[in-house]
Amino acid sequence: MDFLDANNTLMIGCFMRVIGLIIIFICSAALILGCTSVGYYAQSVHGQWDILSRSHPINDVLRDPETTDALKRKLTQVLEIRRFASDALSLPDNSSYTRYADLGRRYAVWNVFAAPEFSLTPETWCFPIIGCVVYRGYFKQEDAQRFARRLKTQGKDVFIGGVPAYSTLGWFADPMLNTVMHYSAEELAGLVFHELAHQMIYVKDDSGFNESFATAVELEGVERWIQAAGDAARIGAYRERKERDRKVIALILEYKERLSRIYTTDQDEAWMKTQKRALIDELRKRFRVLVAPWTGYDHFVRWFSAPINNAKLVAVVAYHDLVPAFAALLRRHRGNMSKFFAEVGQLARLSKDARHARLKAEL
Repeated sequence: MDFLDANNTLMIGCFMRVIGLIIIFICSAALILGCTSVGYYAQSVHGQWDILSRSHPINDVLRDPETTDALKRKLTQVLEIRRFASDALSLPDNSSYTRYADLGRRYAVWNVFAAPEFSLTPETWCFPIIGCVVYRGYFKQEDAQRFARRLKTQGKDVFIGGVPAYSTLGWFADPMLNTVMHYSAEELAGLVFHELAHQMIYVKDDSGFNESFATAVELEGVERWIQAAGDAARIGAYRERKERDRKVIALILEYKERLSRIYTTDQDEAWMKTQKRALIDELRKRFRVLVAPWTGYDHFVRWFSAPINNAKLVAVVAYHDLVPAFAALLRRHRGNMSKFFAEVGQLARLSKDARHARLKAEL
């Protein structure tokens, strides 16, 4: 089936103009940054172009006789969620998540997180437009693994996380991907709300603020979406799952703080290494005790079954550390999303220390 309609041609034309600018940037950067940095930007451009070139309007995919009934049901649900996001949550009303792309792989990108062996201050990488972030993304898993190995030789704790979807912050019409078609309805809704929140407010050089804000919008949005469906049993089950997730995240953050205190002592590295290993073992045991009574709970099980280090803890902190503060801010505005977004926008204009202090004062 040929999906290259007028809208797709227009999108590709606009994208190619941007690609041209990025190529000019890469060629200029070669004189300054060296081959390694230029190679990284080149893979980013190629990866983003590959995703967009594979995307087709969801309505066309729904009309395609070769589309399976299961995929049609999911994509129909995506369009309903997309309308709800703008109509009920005041999130951006644009073409994002009105297109679909099959990437033929499990994840869209692989993010590499890193931290020193005895510190929970994450490594950061800085890029044009988005500023500095606590991860470095790759469109090929082997490239992420290669970069991770290089960091390990420097003595860093490293974690690679597969990412099923991400936002281009409104620069392009982000498509819905095959990587999330196995999600439940609630998870699909949460993904759309989370990524559209990034398009609305994004602060350079503050991953913790950005991710916690988007996660808070996601949680509130999914609850409202379920409530709009009038399914009391479903909202109860969702709240139970999220309360269990909250307890697990609180446990992880507790041990992050305990590890931080160990790392700031004047003890030698051998002592810190022993204490670090003991605390991580204790964290695993407490997780098993916590979830034992929860029938059917599988969130975080894979997270705990794999090695845990500082970089892995940093990844959790980035997404959840400020969520309670954003939730409190939304409650203060009595659930009014427009007023909430307006105040978050004001916070975004403050310095990083000032905005974090203002947020924590909400608790």
